[in-house]
Parts: sequence; C-alpha cells; structure tokens
Amino acid sequence: MSAAAAPHIPVLLEEVIAGLAPAAGEVHVDGTFGAGGYTRAILASGATVYAFDRDPDAIAEGRALESAEDRLTLVPERFSRLDAALAERGVDAVDGVVLDIGVSSMQLDRAERGFSFQSDGPLDMRMEQAGPTAADFLNTADEAEIADVIYRYGDEPKSRRIARAIVAARPLSRTSELAAIVRKALGHRPGAPKDPSTRTFQAIRIHLNRELGELEDGLAAAERALKPGGRLAVVTFHSAEDRLVKLFFRTRSGATAGGSRHLPAAPASAPAPSFEAVAKPVRAGAAETHANPRARSATLRVARRTFSPAWGQSAGVSPS
Repeated sequence: MSAAAAPHIPVLLEEVIAGLAPAAGEVHVDGTFGAGGYTRAILASGATVYAFDRDPDAIAEGRALESAEDRLTLVPERFSRLDAALAERGVDAVDGVVLDIGVSSMQLDRAERGFSFQSDGPLDMRMEQAGPTAADFLNTADEAEIADVIYRYGDEPKSRRIARAIVAARPLSRTSELAAIVRKALGHRPGAPKDPSTRTFQAIRIHLNRELGELEDGLAAAERALKPGGRLAVVTFHSAEDRLVKLFFRTRSGATAGGSRHLPAAPASAPAPSFEAVAKPVRAGAAETHANPRARSATLRVARRTFSPAWGQSAGVSPS
C-alpha cells in the first residue's frame, strides 16, 4: 500500500489505549508524537497530554492541534529526557507513558529526509535534523566500523561485503547510491519480494540516531516519571528493541537477574520490583497488517508501576 493510501496510521492504537487506560483528569506522555495518532486518542479520554518529539517537523506540524487542545503541550525533546523535561514544566509524576520506537511513516515518506531506499534523496537520516548525517558517517568511518553497525543493528550476515563496497564507492551523497551499492553487493534480482537494502538502511538509521541507547534511557526516564499504578506502553518494530524492552520489564519486575549488551545484570540484592506485568505481549492481527503493512513487525508490551522507588533512586543502582 502506498504512503498516500495509508498515511501515518498509528500502530496497535486500540491495544495501546486499552493498555494505558487513560481517564479524564489524568496526565499522560506520548513520547513519540509523530503525526499525533496516540495523542489524539488519549486526549479523547479527557486526559492531559505532554507530547514529545525530537523531530522539528513533527513539532511544527503539531502546533495546530496544540492550539486547538488546551490539554496538549508539545515538547521538542528526546523522550530519554522526559522526566527532566516534565519537571522543568512543573510536572512531578504522570499516569501513563507510551513510546512508539523507530522511524515514523512521516519520516519514511519524505524523500528529502533520506530515510528510505524507495525514493532518491539526500543521505541524511537524522531525526533531529542536526549533527552528522548518514553520508558523513559512511564517508568517514572505517570499513570495520561500518560492517559492525550493519551487522549489529541490521542482522545482516553479509555486512562485511556491503561495507567493503561502500568504502570502495565513496563519497556517497544520495539514498539511491547507497541502495544501488547494497543491491549490487548482495546480487539483488529486480522483483524479489524484499529489497536487500532494508537491513542496511535500518542499521545506519539506528546507529546514527542512537536509537537503542535512547530507548534504554527512555525506559528508565519513564520509570522515574510514572506514579504508582501508572502504565508504560512500548511499541517496538525491531528484534533488538523488543529484546531490550522485554529484559527491562523482566528485570524491573524481579523476574530475572540476567543482563544483556544493552542493560546491565541486576545485582544479587536487587531493589524491590518497580514494575508488574499488565498483559502478555500483543501483535497486530491480520486485518491491521493488511491495512497498515508497517504493523507486521510491531510488538506491544505494557507494564504497571508499583509503589517501589525507581531503581535509580534505590540501593545505589544507577538507571540503565
């Protein structure tokens, strides 16, 4: 389905709202405002919303909604700072937080943002539209680093071959150039069901925007911001994202003492659980994936804050 036919559909909307259970008079955070799908649904419940987005375009395009809704405040910040940014606005605790991780359809649909291999544009990929671009990274990083990024964040088994081809073709400036290099390196046949550029573009985007680090910091920030009984709903689209969220909830609920390359192992004398599970993970059904192909890889996890302190505020354990 084309972008025009399916513009910016919020994934698992009904399930997210059911998980958050917003009510009139409550305060909720939409950590990834985008086109405002979750925010509108939360506002419809009568709750107040603080909507975060690191992308200046999303904030600019949301101003009309903010003007029309006196219970909406747009916050041009990364969600990893949500607790600090809320405190700066006089908000000590909230009833719910939703995070929709990864790139938005708004960003993918606009060739000038450089996120997609499906249309030619500058090799950019910056969510905040500031700092080094994807072209800067690919034109200056050494071959080993490029290969490691593509392997780690794209699960691409032929990452070294792709990195070698990228270095040989430098300098790069356009998305079409990168896509062509990857396709040639992997022997892509036109008409194949999946474009082999998908993994490489995903990996570079995740690395450039520090997406897994932001997610890790955002989960800890939400833990600190949520009041007892408050709910955290997280929608992920990538296996590494979902593993991180799964481990965070398991560890914070006292279900496991294991660690990972993204989250440290819980100490033997871990603090009291700061979260409890609300429901099993949810994935989009056939009807939704047909209407919105982006939902195919989505997973929703929801947990509820307990009365115990956030781990960063207890027993000397720093936030993950």
